[in-house]
Amino acid sequence: MDMDAFLLRTALDAVESERKRQNEKWGRQRHDYGDWLKILVEEVGEVAQAMQKDMGWGKESDAGNLFEELVHTAAVAVAMAEQVFEQEGLHPGKERDESSKESG
Repeated sequence: MDMDAFLLRTALDAVESERKRQNEKWGRQRHDYGDWLKILVEEVGEVAQAMQKDMGWGKESDAGNLFEELVHTAAVAVAMAEQVFEQEGLHPGKERDESSKESG
């Protein structure tokens, strides 16, 4: 496996593990998009805090691991995408039509 494939697989595996952890902790979450946006922005804020901590400045925070915070952010985005996918009436064996793929 080349380095690019390794890095991609590692990141995606971490996001998948985080999604499983989230589902185990809270069950399948369904929110309106405004609430999803609040959750996502909160996670992005933790990414910023982790970046600041690595630079030695910024407020005190428990967001210390940049990779971990990026994984949390990506996992929330995936959870949102899962909901959109479900709301479009899609299920295993049914794919999005080509017009939906191009617009998203």
